[in-house]
Amino acid sequence: MAASRNLRRTNPITIVLACLLAVGFLVFIFSSQEAADSSKAPGARRVLKSKDAASNALSPPSLPFVKPVLKAGEAPPPPPVVHYHMNNVTASTDPIKNKESVLILTPLVRFYQEYWDNLLKLSYPHELISLGFIIPRGKEGNLATTKLQEQIAKTQREDNKDRFAAITILRQENEPPLSSQSEAQRHALAAQKERRAAMSRARNSLLFTTLGPTTSWVLWLDSDIVESPPTLIQDLASFDKPIMVPNCYQRYYNKDAGQWQVRAYDFNSWVDSTTAQELASKMGPDDIILEGYAEMATYRPLMAYMAEIPNGNPKTVVQLDGVGGTALLVKADVHRDGAMFPPFAFYHLIETEGFAKMAKRLGWESWGAPNYFVYHYNE
Repeated sequence: MAASRNLRRTNPITIVLACLLAVGFLVFIFSSQEAADSSKAPGARRVLKSKDAASNALSPPSLPFVKPVLKAGEAPPPPPVVHYHMNNVTASTDPIKNKESVLILTPLVRFYQEYWDNLLKLSYPHELISLGFIIPRGKEGNLATTKLQEQIAKTQREDNKDRFAAITILRQENEPPLSSQSEAQRHALAAQKERRAAMSRARNSLLFTTLGPTTSWVLWLDSDIVESPPTLIQDLASFDKPIMVPNCYQRYYNKDAGQWQVRAYDFNSWVDSTTAQELASKMGPDDIILEGYAEMATYRPLMAYMAEIPNGNPKTVVQLDGVGGTALLVKADVHRDGAMFPPFAFYHLIETEGFAKMAKRLGWESWGAPNYFVYHYNE
């Protein structure tokens, strides 16, 4: 069949260019699809090129900063432009396999050697862990800073292959609201609102300063948690919950029984009750409900008393309305969505309990493991 008149008059170069354009279009479509498929694979996180950003002082604090070696008179390199593919940052049930970065954050007033030793025992790959600390001003804060830096110098030496990816230390401008950090004064009812508001501000400052674009998980770990399973991170991640809290207990020596025993310590992980809701309805806008005090009976079911000792299943979970912060694993996306620690009355809740409420308002649920334990220092 003869070609149409319009086709016969078409310049052959135009036809060739049209064919090349069509081939290029098809290559672009299929390569884009292949890239999209590969981004779903477990190893897709490698495209982040996170270590490329670590050669400049503008690197995210949660990444290691390696100061470039410059020759005499040589100008430093310009800040890098780094692309972070946030959709490739996973928070999975197998964080080690997927090489997910964990940011461990600790508000630090006193330094306990047992805390640091327990931290070093974590079996999660330390090259995937970044640490962040915030320490108040004052004599006690200065002492804690000195002791912390001594341990960091030992742990982060160049010949230690088990060192952490990065460590950030922040110093607060203000001194802690309490003159003493004794357990009795810290837990006095009259001191709670001011103390926990200060803790909220410290947590928020630490979080907003250190959360990097490659962070998958944030583990809040108090400086007086001195014992936890070495597999703490991967165990809590395996529950696949956006907010996961273990049960915080305390070891003590019972003189009457003549043996070491355990007792509940953290009462901030709870399920809401009708009594607490009625109590809140009668409060002023700036009043807060505090848990664990006889003067303010809420009759909330406390996770601390849900433990089945000694043979409880550590995989048991319970949905919570409030969480404690002694040990708390949070998917980084929860914080990126805006969930923080309110230093003010938020639905009559404050700090970690207010965080759980705020996260819930953003669509994230909180969960607890009543038979999975971490242990608090006993003064």
